[in-house]
Amino acid sequence: MQSFGMGQAINQALREEMQRDANVFLAGEGIGVGIHSNPMLPTADLLKDFGAKRVKDTPVSEAAIAGLAVGAAAVGLKPVVEIMFNPFFTLASDMIVNHAAKLRYLSGGKSAFPLVVRIKSGAGFGAGCQHSHNLEAWAAHCPGLKVIMPSTPADAKGLLKSAIRDPNPVVFIEDMMLYFVPGPVPEEEYLIPIGQADVKRQGTDVTLVTWSKMVGVALKAAEQLAREGIDMEIVDLRTLVPMDKKTLLGSVRKTGRLVVLHEATRTGGFAGEVSAVVMEEAFDSLKAPLRRVTGPDIPVPASPPLERFYIPSEKDLISAVKEIVAK
Repeated sequence: MQSFGMGQAINQALREEMQRDANVFLAGEGIGVGIHSNPMLPTADLLKDFGAKRVKDTPVSEAAIAGLAVGAAAVGLKPVVEIMFNPFFTLASDMIVNHAAKLRYLSGGKSAFPLVVRIKSGAGFGAGCQHSHNLEAWAAHCPGLKVIMPSTPADAKGLLKSAIRDPNPVVFIEDMMLYFVPGPVPEEEYLIPIGQADVKRQGTDVTLVTWSKMVGVALKAAEQLAREGIDMEIVDLRTLVPMDKKTLLGSVRKTGRLVVLHEATRTGGFAGEVSAVVMEEAFDSLKAPLRRVTGPDIPVPASPPLERFYIPSEKDLISAVKEIVAK
C-alpha cells in the first residue's frame, strides 16, 4: 500500500490511463502550469511527461472546454476535461447536458461517447458562493450522465480509471479539501466498478448515507455516538448515478433508521432522491421518520465563520441521529 492524498491518487489514475491508451488526453484551464505544478494536485507534471498534444491548456471558457470534449469523443478520442469549480458547470452545461448526455441515446446505443468531466467542488476555502456551490444534484438529474463523488484516495483512483474506460459521459466531482487528506492506495492496478456503494462502517442502530467530504464528518460522528451506545452504519454511495440501491436498501432494512448527509443545499439536494428510494422500497422497515442533514438554502458565504456555519458538522449529524434513535 501507498499513502497519499486524493490529488495524487487522481494524478496516478490519469497517468496510468494515458500510458495505457493513446486516445486519452486532458484539457482544462491552466492544467499544465501555475498551481497545478503542486505535486499534491491532480495534473502535476503531466504536461511535462506527456507533452502539449495530450495535456492542453485551454482558454478561460467552460463552454469551449465542454464543446472540445463532446467533439473529441464523437470522433473516437477519450477526453478528460476539467471544470475548475462546480458552479462553472452551469457554463458548460449546454454541451454536457444537451449533447454529451444524449448522443448515445440518439444513436440507439450504436455509438460510444466516452468522456470524463472532472469538476472541483466543495466549500471550506473561503472562495465564496461563485466557487463553492455544490451542484451534484443538477448533474444527477440529467439522463445519460453518470455521476461520481469519491471520498478517499483509493476510491478516487479506482473510480476515475473506470470512468475513463466507460463508453458513456461521466461527471467526476472531486472535493478540493480531500486533495490533501492522506489515505492508503493499492500499488497494483485496480478498478472500482461504477455504481457500487461502499459500507465504510458497519452498524446496527441507524444507517447514515453520504458521499465525498461528508464521509469524514460521518466517521468522526460515529466514534462519538459509539461512546454513547449508538452504533451507526455508514454507507458511502461513491456513485450517485447509477445509485447502488441494493446496498442502500439492505442497510436500511437492517437498521430501520435513515439519515442522509450532504454539503449541498437542502432543497432539491440528492438527499431527497435517496429518501424517496427508501420511502418507496423500504418504508415498512423504518422505525422512525428519516432525517436529512444538509447545507442551508443560502449561497455559500465567503466569511470563514459563516462558511463553517454553512458546512454540516458532526454536531448537526449527531443531533439528527439521536433524535430518530430516541423514537
